[in-house]
Amino acid sequence: MPVKTISTPQNLQVLHEDNHLIVVNKRPGDIVQGDATGDMPLSEVVKAYIKKKYNKPGAVYLGVVHRLDRPTSGIVLFARTSKALARLNRALAQRQAQKIYWAVVRNLPPAEKATLVHWLRKNPKQNKSYAVQQEATGSKKAELEYCLLKKLDHYYLLEIELKTGRHHQIRTQLAEIGCPIKGDLKYGAERSNKDGSIHLHARSICLEHPVRKEQLKITAPPPQDPAWNDCA
Repeated sequence: MPVKTISTPQNLQVLHEDNHLIVVNKRPGDIVQGDATGDMPLSEVVKAYIKKKYNKPGAVYLGVVHRLDRPTSGIVLFARTSKALARLNRALAQRQAQKIYWAVVRNLPPAEKATLVHWLRKNPKQNKSYAVQQEATGSKKAELEYCLLKKLDHYYLLEIELKTGRHHQIRTQLAEIGCPIKGDLKYGAERSNKDGSIHLHARSICLEHPVRKEQLKITAPPPQDPAWNDCA
């Protein structure tokens, strides 16, 4: 089921903005870059926002620093200069940024706090990753830490810190321990969410500003729905 909401310059939620970067709160349904659907990508929405706000003539430069899956919500960084893009890419590659996610899962995890290490193998035809316990041909090491933040009425809220950035990493690793994310049919959820989203949210990021060299911590509120509202 496709997610229905797509951002426009008018409903774009900007979390941080300066001459070097812009950080937005992606809604479920946004695609960060263009794909086969032909839907307006978030990168173009942000360009239109910048062009209008600053009355910029000609093309607007915007570098995509990282991506989120279409049904996922939360923080997405864009660079407004090539210098910022190179430095942000290097910071993320060298794991100099702390990325925190929230996930709402149906089942109680085996431990309230743990480090998960798997080897993930991507299947491009299925657009899906599979976890294996040992290194194998074509696999990549995936590591995250999670802790139980809150017990909800029918679900559990987990906070996750990514140590690596692999394809569908959080979705795959949580499913592997028996905790598929709410709404994530691809990774074992019993039913989809009505809007096609999944309850995975890029909650916060902490990193050094690429030019000013000051520490930035940016936090994104989750979408408005009953499950996320219970997490407050």
